[in-house]
Amino acid sequence: MRSVVYPGSFDPITNGHSDLIARAARLCDRVIVAVARDSSKAPTFSTDERVALAQSVCAAMTNVEVVSFSGLLVDFARAAEVHVIMRGLRAVSDFEYEFQLAGMNRRMAPDIETLFLTPAEQYAYISSSLVKQIARLGGDVSGFVSPTVNAALQKRFG
Repeated sequence: MRSVVYPGSFDPITNGHSDLIARAARLCDRVIVAVARDSSKAPTFSTDERVALAQSVCAAMTNVEVVSFSGLLVDFARAAEVHVIMRGLRAVSDFEYEFQLAGMNRRMAPDIETLFLTPAEQYAYISSSLVKQIARLGGDVSGFVSPTVNAALQKRFG
């Protein structure tokens, strides 16, 4: 079985994330969307909310499961018996950070590979941070997130 784990804070999950998940779901038998509990970021949504939103977005993808995790990603991947970590690259600016992460993960777990995917061009500029900032300022984010996520953002930011 070809399995991949796609980790992130998903605060909130965007159309860019869901595009990458759908691409991975076509390539792999099993995709685990791993919502990080431990984050250096101050999340807008709780871990349970982020998991529920991601589950809503991924509901139609039968080979995708959404779970939360804490601790080292490589430990989570091993426990889930997954040997591939998927990361998204939106722009060249993402590459340096992602390259560092991949190198560190390889050093800690040489048996786990990192796979980079790029989203469709129309999603390349979308980030959770920008979506939250626009929503916080009363802007329309409906083109960047699913209707469920849009409703959650409107409820959160009024």
